[in-house]
Amino acid sequence: MLSACGSSPSENYIPKPKGFPRIDLPVADYTLLEPTHPYQFEYNKVARILPDTFARSEPDWIFINYPTFHASVQLTYKPVRNDVNRLRAMLEDSYKLAARHNIKAYAIEEKKIRLKSGLEASLIDLSGEVPSQVQFITTDSTTHFLRGALYFNTATENDSLQPVIQYIRKDILHLLNTLTWRK
Repeated sequence: MLSACGSSPSENYIPKPKGFPRIDLPVADYTLLEPTHPYQFEYNKVARILPDTFARSEPDWIFINYPTFHASVQLTYKPVRNDVNRLRAMLEDSYKLAARHNIKAYAIEEKKIRLKSGLEASLIDLSGEVPSQVQFITTDSTTHFLRGALYFNTATENDSLQPVIQYIRKDILHLLNTLTWRK
């Protein structure tokens, strides 16, 4: 009976590595956003465009929702109205929103990227157990201002979500490189 509970001397127990959920990522295929907003871009067909229904949302705020990944990119648009002070306030608000993650972020990296349109965008990558892992800001500085932030509606830790974060980050870069402002 004692031999049934034990193991043979040649067997050594080796702990198994921590497992991570398998995430199958679809091939990205893009389509053009309907021309109902002052901006237009291509987004991944696996996503759905949903209106932002929060109490303080404005008419041209939308979500690019990824139902399979329980994730959304929230887009907030504001007209600049050729007002430097208004633009400065919007930029300050955007950076304050990113800085709120300092409590849980162990790294915040901002990159200025030149878009195919010739405009510039700030892409902010946040590392750690933060609610938003990727954010961006772009403007033409006189008429249009667009901010985006990636959010997950899941309690999964960010290291497990890294493949999805990188997948959606590529979609964000595609969005920015196909972004056009409508008159």
